[in-house]
Amino acid sequence: MLSICAALLCACTPPSVSAESAGAKSAVPVAVRDYVGDGVFSAGIEGPATGPDGALYAVAFGRDGTVGRVLPRADGGGEASLFVELPAGSTGNGIRFGADGTMYVADYTGHNVLAIDPATRAVRVFAHLDGAHQPNDIALAPDGTLYASDPDWANDGGQLWRIDRAGRAQRLESGMGTTNGIEVSPDGRRLYVNESVQRRVWAYDIAADGAVSGKRLLLEFPDHGLDGMRSDAEGNLYIARYGAGTVAVVSPAGAVLDEIPLKGRKPTNVAFGGADGRDVYVTLQDRGAIEVFRSAAPGREYGR
Repeated sequence: MLSICAALLCACTPPSVSAESAGAKSAVPVAVRDYVGDGVFSAGIEGPATGPDGALYAVAFGRDGTVGRVLPRADGGGEASLFVELPAGSTGNGIRFGADGTMYVADYTGHNVLAIDPATRAVRVFAHLDGAHQPNDIALAPDGTLYASDPDWANDGGQLWRIDRAGRAQRLESGMGTTNGIEVSPDGRRLYVNESVQRRVWAYDIAADGAVSGKRLLLEFPDHGLDGMRSDAEGNLYIARYGAGTVAVVSPAGAVLDEIPLKGRKPTNVAFGGADGRDVYVTLQDRGAIEVFRSAAPGREYGR
């Protein structure tokens, strides 16, 4: 999430079609607490992901152009420190981890996906997205294929990319709304992409070769913006609702099962982690902080 998006989201008018079940609330309130306090990260905080070491990683530790690492403390909080500084001219956003532990970072100013060796912390360009606006969030399919959202905030537009295991980038679609959150279903057969300003969530079918087809509207929200999203092992999407100060839990059929209120108002992304994969970490732009709550199911990478 970039600072420009806040103005764009505030300026846009609500769509005429809205989700019938938007605004659903838990019968039992979900407890949300701070994991990392205010101002530890900058307003560019984004891309949370749990690494193979069990630590949580997020971009913009203290300032843009960095990746921070957060280790759990005995008191239930997290201790953040600098993990790596990105090369000059690079600004990180979404983060995912490959099966071999490689960290992939969307570099929106360099129009790249970077690869970082977790042991040496060496940074290299894994893929260059020629013709991209600004690679934003990334999703990693079970077969190792990466998908990237690519918003054009200035024109309320966006694109969608596929990056294969060899680092070859292919533009799958252009002329979209402001593409932002992106995720793959647990079985690897469905791709989800949301559009922040238009407040829509799209679903695609993924073929064996990684191509996508069958685009259909899964859900449209009546207000506020959409940012990062992740799937649990049951296939439910956890969507950061920027400006609403909530995380919406949406079923694979597009029903809003829950809407979890946060302390901050501008969540940018979510990640699953913890010993059982049921801790949900939420990055907050307005706080430069990370909040956490417990989910009913683990994240999709943790299995059932």
